[in-house]
Amino acid sequence: MTAVRPRRSALYVPGANARALEKAPSLGADVIIVDLEDAVAPAAKEEARRAAVESIRRGMGPAEIVLRVNGAGTPWAEADLRAAAGSGADAVLLPKVDGPEGIREAERALEASRAPDSLALWAMIETPRGVLRAADVADASPRLACLVAGTSDLVKDLRARHTAARTEVLVSLSLVVLAARASGLSALDGVHLDLADDAGFAEACRQGRDLGFDGKTLIHPRTIAAARLAFTPGDEEVAAARRVIEAHAAAEAAGRGVVVVDGRLVEALHVAEAHRVVALAAAIAARHG
Repeated sequence: MTAVRPRRSALYVPGANARALEKAPSLGADVIIVDLEDAVAPAAKEEARRAAVESIRRGMGPAEIVLRVNGAGTPWAEADLRAAAGSGADAVLLPKVDGPEGIREAERALEASRAPDSLALWAMIETPRGVLRAADVADASPRLACLVAGTSDLVKDLRARHTAARTEVLVSLSLVVLAARASGLSALDGVHLDLADDAGFAEACRQGRDLGFDGKTLIHPRTIAAARLAFTPGDEEVAAARRVIEAHAAAEAAGRGVVVVDGRLVEALHVAEAHRVVALAAAIAARHG
């Protein structure tokens, strides 16, 4: 089975904020997204790029490190991709991806700058066109590893209103998950803007998990613990997964293709998901003890 990497909590950290960059590795997020785009004013773009790359090269702890670059067509995009290629980051996050062309252009730029094969691409789906073409985006490159829902920009472009139930983006979120899963990618949910709304954040995490997301993007460290909790398989979920694996193996050994576990019919597709749950729990335990 492909290695499972926890991506329950993905914290945006401004590339222009030296203190935040220094503190980020100690916060416990699964993913640190060093941001050169929305969080950085135009006049600070060059300095932020330099500081971000220096921080990544020095090392930012056990978290997966992702560098969010400025979008195609901006004055900083080309230099951002060149810097990302040699930064040592695990992935490059491309904003406002509207179609597969943006992925392929970034891939060509990274390869021209001799980026290692291990450097992944992530794509933000945050425009109506991006949502409608999410399946094409997801299938655009073998470097692509994750789709990230950008709900704030999407709500603006839809001329919708933010609601507690997120009714305005549920179709879009499901399309992002569908596209990601169809191409074997991870999927991360969008940010929660109200930092004082702990109950609303917890509910958004639960909803995102129910929709199929692997984790949630975050704008403040205080939300890391709740996101980790929401997207961590519970003890009973892991125990049930183990029972499925063991019962199905015993059934196969006896020449049976299906078996009933806890009153439910279990087939091969359920076993694959059970293995994923157990692998995710093991990866989390290995990292956090």
